[in-house]
Amino acid sequence: MASTANLRSRRSAGQLHALAGVEREIRAQDSQSRRKYLREFSQAFRSYDSLLDSQQLQNALRAADVILIGDYHALPGAQRYAASLLEQRALAGGRPVVLGVETIFARDQHILDEWWRREIDEAELRQRIRFDLDWGYDWAPFHELLTAARDHGEGLYGLDCIPRENLRKIGARDRHAAAKVAEIRQRHPNAAIFVLFGESHLAPGHLPRALQKEMPEAKTLTVLQNIDALYWRAAGEPVDKVDAVRVCDDVLCVFNATPLEKYESYRLFLDQWSRCDMGPDFAPTIYNLIDSLAAFLEINRYSPHNGTQPKFLIDMLPEVHGNSSDAVLRRLLSRKGVSEQQVETMLARVEERGCAYLPQVNAFYVREFQMMHAAEDAARFLHHACRGLPLRRNGQGIEGGRECEAALTADNFYRRVVENAVAYFGSRVLYPSRPAFESEKAPALSRAACERAANEACEGDAEKFELIAKDFGFRLGSQIYDFYLAGKVKPAGVRRLFLAHLDEPGLARKVCTAVIARVRAASRATRD
Repeated sequence: MASTANLRSRRSAGQLHALAGVEREIRAQDSQSRRKYLREFSQAFRSYDSLLDSQQLQNALRAADVILIGDYHALPGAQRYAASLLEQRALAGGRPVVLGVETIFARDQHILDEWWRREIDEAELRQRIRFDLDWGYDWAPFHELLTAARDHGEGLYGLDCIPRENLRKIGARDRHAAAKVAEIRQRHPNAAIFVLFGESHLAPGHLPRALQKEMPEAKTLTVLQNIDALYWRAAGEPVDKVDAVRVCDDVLCVFNATPLEKYESYRLFLDQWSRCDMGPDFAPTIYNLIDSLAAFLEINRYSPHNGTQPKFLIDMLPEVHGNSSDAVLRRLLSRKGVSEQQVETMLARVEERGCAYLPQVNAFYVREFQMMHAAEDAARFLHHACRGLPLRRNGQGIEGGRECEAALTADNFYRRVVENAVAYFGSRVLYPSRPAFESEKAPALSRAACERAANEACEGDAEKFELIAKDFGFRLGSQIYDFYLAGKVKPAGVRRLFLAHLDEPGLARKVCTAVIARVRAASRATRD
């Protein structure tokens, strides 16, 4: 019999020759492979302890609480193998199964839930999670995986957060995913949790370490797929075909594709992406505005706790719809109780301003990017997110021709004043060239003036209510911005205004009048 070295050489010679050209082409288009995070993965798994048969593999899966499956995104077989493992574990019985995936952002969980409940179809799911824009790999095998989870599991969750393209933030993504898995564990304490995540995240010091910190009592098993170094080493085994190996006690590797198959698949995607010609994608621009304002206010987007920071702001980012999404947006608003007439009114507002933020569904609609209005609406989103997205959380829609939140009450008037104040302030932070707000013959800001404005607004119709609240709020936001420029207001102080809880009766009024009092005190100090 040939030696191990000879077997390895003969089995690998053809592939290695073909791989050389493919890898050169990939490196020319993708330089990320030299990053430290990816090197740590490639260096982590160089050898294995023993071969595994199918029964040993199934025994290891049944003994695990959390199964981390490595995904080579460009290889459809990687997602299909994950679907087969989940289905086999579910059919074996003993405990329910749950699936979490990197492909879908945790911020889009509400969309995934709608598909799970069969309220939306496959096409709408694909569009609204921005699969082709943000992921770009084959849809069919991923949809098969989601369907397997819906058919055989008791839960399906998105685990990822932005930014995907920035490897300097990749550790934060690992910690975020670990926190999400821990939340799944609380919701499904008896389930076997399957997690499909990019293979580089599964180095011992990456996602597995973060999970160990979050869930020290859980037994975690890592199932890698087609790791190059292990594949080439297994090519020297005397058996005809190696299906799986045990790398160590809690790490396995299965072989269902060759390295050449993997890299040819990736090369084809690189070629496809380089030739892609699509219309403008406004989402990165909107998210960048939100991110910039959050950074200015010293808000940690990845904070796992509420308090001086919103919990996981990164998971609250809104859907962003453009011109190509008119039909989807109309259906989305219709399900939330928005009439056709109200939709047309909203679209008219978009026509005038270029965009609109819709807190009822936590979504942006962008027809044309106008910096001033986009910055203002980014601030409106951040204000709602810091309060926990109360409209979406409470299922409030639009009734009687006006938003429920803007019912003609004093409490809602003060809420709208605060929202308009932070919206104006945020727009000036992001777009300093916005003209200063001026209001003709307006009285000086005071508690008494605000109460008179509230009384006048509540006695009018919805349109007058909104105009008065906007006028008073913009004036207040303008003064706050002026004092910020003068060094009298710190970003941390404004952050507290964004985070203020305004939903309990009377609180919005207290917050609003307190801010007015501070503004007046600062004005007197300036004059003195």
